Amino acid sequence: MNIRGIGTAVPPNQVNQADSALLSERVSSRGSKKNGLVQRILRRTQVQSRASVLATGNSSEQIPFYGEENPSTAARMAEYARHASPLALAAAEGALADAQIAATRITHLVTVCCTGFQAPGFDLDLIKQLGLDPEVQRTHVGFMGCHGALNGLRVAKAFVDADAEAVVLLCAVELCSLHLYYGWDPEKVVANALFADGAAALIATAKKAEADNYPSLLASGSLLIPNSEELMHWQIGNHGFEMGLSAKVPEAIATQLKPWLERWLIAKNYRIAEIVSWAIHPGGPRLLQACANALELNIDQIAESQAVLREHGNMSSATILFIIDRLRSSAASGPCIAMAFGPGLSAEVALLLLP
Repeated sequence: MNIRGIGTAVPPNQVNQADSALLSERVSSRGSKKNGLVQRILRRTQVQSRASVLATGNSSEQIPFYGEENPSTAARMAEYARHASPLALAAAEGALADAQIAATRITHLVTVCCTGFQAPGFDLDLIKQLGLDPEVQRTHVGFMGCHGALNGLRVAKAFVDADAEAVVLLCAVELCSLHLYYGWDPEKVVANALFADGAAALIATAKKAEADNYPSLLASGSLLIPNSEELMHWQIGNHGFEMGLSAKVPEAIATQLKPWLERWLIAKNYRIAEIVSWAIHPGGPRLLQACANALELNIDQIAESQAVLREHGNMSSATILFIIDRLRSSAASGPCIAMAFGPGLSAEVALLLLP
């Protein structure tokens, strides 16, 4: 399967570290002695700016949606209904323009999201606003967490492998800022500090463009890490979706990652040392560094992942496509591994070939 174009989009208003500190103190520590700890957590995330569909651009009240009252899940989903489609549309339009492929040629639409539920959803809005054929075949990958776009890539490849004329639009949109957690829970305070909003889309076909600097997808794989169910979870509560993120996650992944990836790559006739580029989902700086250490990667090999985390935060499933786009723009070449993690604890990888 060949990627023919990529589009990314973030909301227009950014939240910097100072804004994040004020917001976290308001909803998490509420003026207590924990304010200093909140600021240390924010610094350790290495996230310098994040975008939110809820941000107003007014730094004194950057996200007024989160006031004294803890918004209900229904109120948060009303914001999802308002904001998901425009952001997804911006990314999809960018991918179509980048691929120079008309929207009318799309035969399959694969959508990805774990931060909102709505039916009819943003997939129908994409069909109407892009002018897709009403007979386009739709598939939604939902509630799979940060690796959802890699699951979506696997679905897209299955369609392309089954039909050489298939043209797939894959679109991931995540509005993580809808789920800010109220109260003091260290795991959730960390999640509050990391997550952000963004969307990314790509066009995939069996055929490769004549002048193309986009990657092709060779294979994908999955690993469910044993006895790790409690380390990361994503559940729907009365006041938003609640993330559980144990400090043990980096160690659990690092312990299992290299032996499994070595076996998986050998079956594909590759070795870890032959992988030139790495697109590792930056769930957080500790997780990213743990993966780099386990795989014996140097700082340059995770530079694009670090840059996306620093500039955009963790946009859940959309993040990995931002990193792949940066690698493509940097003129990287050769075999590449894209990798992300999610509740389970599970790992997803994609073996890509950059021209």
